[in-house]
Amino acid sequence: MSVSDTISPASTVAGIPVAAWTQTDARHAKITLSGDVDIYSLGGIWTQIQDAQNAWLAKIAANDLKSATLTFDAAQVTSMDGAAIAFLISTQEAQEKVGAQFDLQGLQPRYQPLLKEFQPISNLFPVPAIKPRRSFVVSTGMAVQNLLGDAKGLIAFLGHLSADLVWSVRNIRQVRWGDFVNAAVEAGIAALPIVGLVSFLIGVILSFQAAIGMKQFGAVSFVGPLAALGIVREMGPLITAILLAGRSSAAFAAEIGTMTVNSEVDALVTGGLSPIRFLVVPRVLAGVLVAPILTLYADIVSIIASMFTMLIYGIPFINFYNGMLSAVDVEDIISGLVKATMFGVVVSAMGCLRGMQTGTGAAAVGISATRAVVSSIVMIVLVDGIFAVISYKTGF
Repeated sequence: MSVSDTISPASTVAGIPVAAWTQTDARHAKITLSGDVDIYSLGGIWTQIQDAQNAWLAKIAANDLKSATLTFDAAQVTSMDGAAIAFLISTQEAQEKVGAQFDLQGLQPRYQPLLKEFQPISNLFPVPAIKPRRSFVVSTGMAVQNLLGDAKGLIAFLGHLSADLVWSVRNIRQVRWGDFVNAAVEAGIAALPIVGLVSFLIGVILSFQAAIGMKQFGAVSFVGPLAALGIVREMGPLITAILLAGRSSAAFAAEIGTMTVNSEVDALVTGGLSPIRFLVVPRVLAGVLVAPILTLYADIVSIIASMFTMLIYGIPFINFYNGMLSAVDVEDIISGLVKATMFGVVVSAMGCLRGMQTGTGAAAVGISATRAVVSSIVMIVLVDGIFAVISYKTGF
């Protein structure tokens, strides 16, 4: 664009351009406003003048930007609205951003108060704050602090829950058995299809994989007893607990989390009711009830699946059954059910805890549900490890 180039819009008032861009020389340009300058008359020229200003500033060397001056002439304006003030501010900000000069001329005194409302203009265009990068030591310290805080909250919650479970035993009639039944149905009966499907697949896969190795030693007949023992003591309770963590724990966290976001939990406290007795105890009792039942159901389905799988290798039902009776004792079944009961407590309690820890915002409930599943699985692994040590030491 030469020094004499002029840009004027198609929008005019009585033949006079509403806004015009004029570049007098390499470092001096001028914007002239005239007539009624409003959102309608500026619509066709704002972008053109802004592009011309950016192109002009881009051509000037960085060392010469301080001497580049843009004159904004508003002497011929008859009326202005908010869009005209915004156009002025946008033009000035583009100059100040690169360190160039801006000269406002001819603005009528009646528009000065409107312009001063937006001073300083730099406040309208804040510089993005750059977050300092945390060092490894700081990040580690914050992670440890969050972990300790979470552990403290977990211990306090378990203490309250234990006390309220004792209270529920002493005051059976005051327990909300309606919520208990609803939670048991949702976590138990509704979970039968998925538990049955996964358990059947576990029985088939476990038997097939074990048979492949045992066949090399001619010991295929031992697959059934070993699979049944592993299912009863470990796989059945563990698979059931993980499925409950993904299903019931997330559901509990979402339900109580929604109540927390809607301030319903605060309303219970205000009304003198204990949220743990009102919301948590029925769900924990439901988890204690359904986890062993679902585990026993999963054991039966997995063993039946293993029996059918072994037919492929020529092992009849009766041989499988007799081998299972010789390998699996009542003590093994009780050990798995006790473990499943503890898993039920852990899964339901962690879901309720994460629900009560729900924050604010649209994503808070989803975050709580995710934390409930992750925390439940971590606690399941921890409890399973404790049981493994106990079994090793005691033989139970």
